[in-house]
Amino acid sequence: MKIVLGIFFCLSLLSLSHASVVDFCVADYTAPNGPAGYSCKKPAHVTVNDFVYSGLGTAGNTSNIIKAAVTPAFDAQFPGVNGLGISVARLDLAPDGVIPLHTHPGASELLVVVEGQICAGFVDSGNNVYLKTLEKGDIMVFPQGLLHFQINSGKSQALAFVSFSSANPGLQILDFALFKSDFPTELITQTTFIDAAVVKKLKGVLGGSG
Repeated sequence: MKIVLGIFFCLSLLSLSHASVVDFCVADYTAPNGPAGYSCKKPAHVTVNDFVYSGLGTAGNTSNIIKAAVTPAFDAQFPGVNGLGISVARLDLAPDGVIPLHTHPGASELLVVVEGQICAGFVDSGNNVYLKTLEKGDIMVFPQGLLHFQINSGKSQALAFVSFSSANPGLQILDFALFKSDFPTELITQTTFIDAAVVKKLKGVLGGSG
């Protein structure tokens, strides 16, 4: 046992001695993007503008089927957050606007309401539902990977900002996965118990096939 601990201690020291500690890893958009994120831009090419993003000051276009817009500042838009485990987005919701049930496989989410009224909630793995109507200044957290949603429950435009515990949180919208894809109607019916006529109608609305 002492020998094993001694070997482990030596390997730990060896690992630490070769550890590379850097302040940041600004995304290099000229290099390929892999599972670990973007490669680091050479320090000599980094400027202060890499750490500043001005894209969240303008409202998104809510003239769409969900009457909502999400403007992201993830690593693909904001090179300075690459590798830092954080990101942010702007959420605009017109009256009756909705962000359908969705998940972020790679991050937990924190939402703060800036204007309007938003009904938000999530479903845990035990099928318990947590719902709350949020007012200006309220904050709600959505644990990583759990289905959640936001709805404008007021009569005016709603605005919120959301932060994530990842520079690239990922996104899968349940309705789009089922009805905006080529997932065969027969299989959707078998796996969800939704009537085939309803599935075909939703596919027609969202542009799916199959």
